[in-house]
Amino acid sequence: MSRKNYAQNRLARLKEHLQHENSDLMEAVDSYSEMDLIAWRMGLLPRGISYANHISWWPLVSILGTFSAGKSSFINTWLGKDVQRSGNQAVDDRFTVLSYGPDKKVKTLPGQALDSDPRFPFYQISKDIESVSPGDGNRIDKFLQMKVVSSEVLRGKLVIDSPGFDADEQRKSTLRLTKHIVRLSDLVLVFFDARHPESGAMQDTLKHLVEEHVDSMDSEKFIYILNQIDTSAADNNLEDIVASWRSSLAQRGLSAGKFYVYFNDEIAVPVEDKNVWSTYKHKRDQDHKLIMGHLDELNTVRTYRIVGNLKLLANDIEGDAIPRLKVALGKWRNSVRITDLVLLALIGLIALIVWFKTGFVLATWKLLALLVGAAGSFLGVHYLVRRGFASLYNKGLGDEDVGDLGAAFDKNTRWFRSVWLRRNPVGWSTGVRRKLDRIRNKTEQMIEFLNSKNSDPSGRLSDVLGSTSKVKSLSDSPEVPKPVSSTQTVEKNLDNGSGKHKVD
Repeated sequence: MSRKNYAQNRLARLKEHLQHENSDLMEAVDSYSEMDLIAWRMGLLPRGISYANHISWWPLVSILGTFSAGKSSFINTWLGKDVQRSGNQAVDDRFTVLSYGPDKKVKTLPGQALDSDPRFPFYQISKDIESVSPGDGNRIDKFLQMKVVSSEVLRGKLVIDSPGFDADEQRKSTLRLTKHIVRLSDLVLVFFDARHPESGAMQDTLKHLVEEHVDSMDSEKFIYILNQIDTSAADNNLEDIVASWRSSLAQRGLSAGKFYVYFNDEIAVPVEDKNVWSTYKHKRDQDHKLIMGHLDELNTVRTYRIVGNLKLLANDIEGDAIPRLKVALGKWRNSVRITDLVLLALIGLIALIVWFKTGFVLATWKLLALLVGAAGSFLGVHYLVRRGFASLYNKGLGDEDVGDLGAAFDKNTRWFRSVWLRRNPVGWSTGVRRKLDRIRNKTEQMIEFLNSKNSDPSGRLSDVLGSTSKVKSLSDSPEVPKPVSSTQTVEKNLDNGSGKHKVD
């Protein structure tokens, strides 16, 4: 099976899954397939690799923070199960993908389960690990694992718990994996430990991971959580601490994301002043509901993000990748052309001198030998020059969201590509531009469809539904169990105390 057919078969299987899980996205798979064909022909993507593998088809939440920042404790309370080990030691040294499963017993699967399944956000991540840490690509289980948990909170979404960032032993691979999940995530919860203001590890985390997204369209997906804030209750300086952390984040340009405070009732020690403790609990409860609200909105946000990503890809290819390729290829062609002209002039001058010294008379075989030698010299130097200038102008063209610009540049500078005839990059034409326009129009139609499902500006749909409800009462319909929201689940756990949780 060719790599092209293999990729298309994977997309077909993805459509089968979406038919049962999120039918709104089935049409988007076809558009991703069209984008793949364009990228393959241009050289932006290798054959068999799909843009659909660069995104998560389930809503994705990633949880970052240093050790002892309370990540695992938060996850356990949220899910209503003791899934992640918690404690004051560095207990989680791998990325853990939490996924829903019907079995009451928590199952732990190896990293290979994620690296080999295109539906998950770590598909073929072993290649990226190998590129930054040679030899580790074959030891994917050292970095990844998946836990299957029977929790209604996880139904229809994925949660990724990251290892703490004071793990220097696997620094390069950890940062590479974290950047990967941050880019794919719909929501990123960044936990700070209020007991250790701005630790070196957290400064490192913000510098390498979060600050890169300050000016991006995704900056709003970051939620900063100051955990264990109850430890400051004895000093009654909640507002000062929050203001100090906000200021520290703002100095790094991190003013777009949301900032909340949190602590776990199971491990908190109330202060004697009931008014102070009431203030802390009230602030925590308010922020907790807001956090849960963000989590409950993930399904809708993810569908819009996947569809909207198609338009972004089309815009980035036409508005960024093509212009950059044209500029680099223009410099390359001009440099080769000028060198060719200088070389031809030099060879012509040498041939003229030889002819002059022979009295403008040469035997036929000598003339042929002179011409063959001149042509051979010209071609040899020409291809050396082509390769040299290609290496020079390829610098700075690397992996982007649209694909590998360097690979696309190399496809345009192969030995058989003319430096005189071709103007547009390989695979780019008016027809391709029209295809991108059709994909953009199709994307807008899908967004309109989603808007029609999720909103009703005119109020007509509500009127129709209201009229229908008068004709047919709810008692005539079979009872449908209500879905359990993330907020309901966690509030129940907090109120009833379902299990003892220690600090992460």
